[in-house]
Amino acid sequence: MILCITEKPSVGRDIARILGATSRHDGYIEGNGYWVTWTFGHLCCLKEPSDYTPNWRHWSMSSLPMIPPRFGIRLIDNETYKKQFKTISELILKCDEIINCGDAGQEGELIQRWVMQKAGCKKPVKRLWINSMTDDAIREGFNNLKPEKQYEPLYLAGLCRAIGDWVLGINSTRLYSLKYGEKGQILSIGRVQTPTLALVVNRQQEIENFTPQDYWELKTEYRNVLFSYTGKKFDKKEKGEEIIEKIKNLPITIKNISKKACKEGAPRLFDLTSLQVECNKKLNLGAEDTLKTVQSLYEKKVTTYPRVDTTYLPDDVYKNCRKILNSLTKFCQLLEPLRGEKLLKSKKVFDNSKVTDHHAIIPTGQSLPSNLTDIELKVFDIIAKRFIAAFYPDFTYMQTTVEAICDKYGFKATGRTVTSPGWKTVYSNEEPNDEDKKEDKDEDSILPDFVKGETGSHKPSLVKKTTQPPKFYTEGTLLKAMETAGASVEDEDLREALKANGIGRPSTRAAIIEILYKRGYIVKERKSIKATQAAKDLMTVIKEELLKSAKLTGIWEGKLRQIERGEYSPEEFINEIKKMVMEITVSVMKDGSDRRIITDQIKEEVTSEKKKGRKKGKKE
Repeated sequence: MILCITEKPSVGRDIARILGATSRHDGYIEGNGYWVTWTFGHLCCLKEPSDYTPNWRHWSMSSLPMIPPRFGIRLIDNETYKKQFKTISELILKCDEIINCGDAGQEGELIQRWVMQKAGCKKPVKRLWINSMTDDAIREGFNNLKPEKQYEPLYLAGLCRAIGDWVLGINSTRLYSLKYGEKGQILSIGRVQTPTLALVVNRQQEIENFTPQDYWELKTEYRNVLFSYTGKKFDKKEKGEEIIEKIKNLPITIKNISKKACKEGAPRLFDLTSLQVECNKKLNLGAEDTLKTVQSLYEKKVTTYPRVDTTYLPDDVYKNCRKILNSLTKFCQLLEPLRGEKLLKSKKVFDNSKVTDHHAIIPTGQSLPSNLTDIELKVFDIIAKRFIAAFYPDFTYMQTTVEAICDKYGFKATGRTVTSPGWKTVYSNEEPNDEDKKEDKDEDSILPDFVKGETGSHKPSLVKKTTQPPKFYTEGTLLKAMETAGASVEDEDLREALKANGIGRPSTRAAIIEILYKRGYIVKERKSIKATQAAKDLMTVIKEELLKSAKLTGIWEGKLRQIERGEYSPEEFINEIKKMVMEITVSVMKDGSDRRIITDQIKEEVTSEKKKGRKKGKKE
């Protein structure tokens, strides 16, 4: 018998149906030479400190750092999990061969391998690797099973991530809690969560410390067009007024006119992070909710695997794109211009060298089931329209720049005329948000026909403006910052290049933000994410840059990706983490200050105790 182990019961049922296994048992399905069973996500985890030695059960400075000579795994203490693990173990003993049908990613590989290791598996194992849950994709996957050895680096990367998080997270949390926590307060520290929190705190400090400065821009109106002075802005109004006095009665002369044909390609297909950013912007959907929604769309077979960090498709997907487009019947009007034409095949979309285990998130071509929720339909529409736009021609326009001079002072006006809306047609019926409105206002002005050498009177004036602080992070912009290790990047090509050293994985970034909410380190006010006083205090006491620097943490993430590709030593990575924890422990223990961090929760408890004390005193 061949044993298939999936990551969820729903996936197990789908695979069993494809394989012809129809006889249901408690915890597995049997038939046609197969047993199909499942986990419930993680059944196993790394051992707790007390599993290694009783001395590590109690929190004490003398036991730090806790670094086991060899890491082990344990079953999660849950009766349902234990029962299912017993079923899996018994099937492993009786089967001839195993097919690992876990989710096709680093975490999925780790989940399945830990279960097989805990069960003492000695049977040969093959790997099912698929990008979508459609029947065709499952059948194709079973026709092209991979040897387990091929995914060894992926497993080792997941193992190093788990061990690194354990060593740094558990030791640093105990260390800082014991040193700086008040009344048993737990100060949560993590390899990814702490530098993410530092991004929020640093941005908030920039805003709070920001001092607005007035400045003035010199403009002049000629033929109903506003020209901008090409020199520097003025920090004092008087400087601008001096120039106005010199030029107000002099004619302005058109010095040069240049026209440039410009084009703008369609936005890239979605990886998980960019989808979360877009859903946050358009639907005000949180990162975790977007992940849950697109995971559900994947399990309902209408979109491809979601936990991806690439925006590209492999060349062999191109042959299926017409069929996928034709399935999007809701968008018939948008598809009409593509009918009868050869589909565009852009290098910004199809590039084998940019795709490893998975490709960008796209529709599968399956008909939409009737049980999609309203939010699932909205997220699907966002994915579908991005896919359609990828096959539209570029948005093209003529950029016109008019340079003028008055006395010795230069002025410039720019405008553009759309020559072909291209892919922007796909989004023409959408209500633009504030950012889009600003871009349109800045760029879409149409200039009259100027003639080089013409002159005329003009009306100069000063426009007072004030410098603005940076904006608070939203979940969308924080995800972008995590992806680029804190760098502020709008250019898509540069964003792609910085992904290698982003902090966290696409699949875990949303969970990290949720942890910061739960720990009381951040709060949401409308869309803005703000740091609590406890978060600010924590960042003040953390002196170790490796703990709170997004760039430095990004370097560690880059090494994990190298391990995944078999280009870096797992042993070296773990040794570096251990060394780092040793150095942090020594540094914190040397701190002779008596600083304490009190979260809002502790403050409420203290206030409550004081009130009880006052009431008791009155009674006495």
